[in-house]
Amino acid sequence: MQIEALRDIVLEILDDMKAKDVVVLDVRGKTSITDIMIVASGTSDRHVKSIAQSVEFKAKQAGEMPLGTEGVEDGEWALVDLNGVVVHVMLPKVRDFYHLERLWSVDEVTNSGQSQESK
Repeated sequence: MQIEALRDIVLEILDDMKAKDVVVLDVRGKTSITDIMIVASGTSDRHVKSIAQSVEFKAKQAGEMPLGTEGVEDGEWALVDLNGVVVHVMLPKVRDFYHLERLWSVDEVTNSGQSQESK
């Protein structure tokens, strides 16, 4: 399945499950782990679990077998690895603490600590 089609399926699931504050990060060229990261919030641990389980189930229905899931038992931060798309679903307090969006949107930094754009 094409990455963009998988991304769109995940976004539709997140919308259907009423996930909050959905952010799509294109991390191609920044990591070899995945091409797209999607970060979303759930309103409770039960909501986080339900969202992650729905992403996993509906991805399977679409023919995309998840490589793995983590954190579904606790429900504070669940991760669904769909190979080309990795989905993070978190409680707002966990998301605020880790700031994944900021982590993956940082400009390249040289050894001197200056960003490439400041040179």
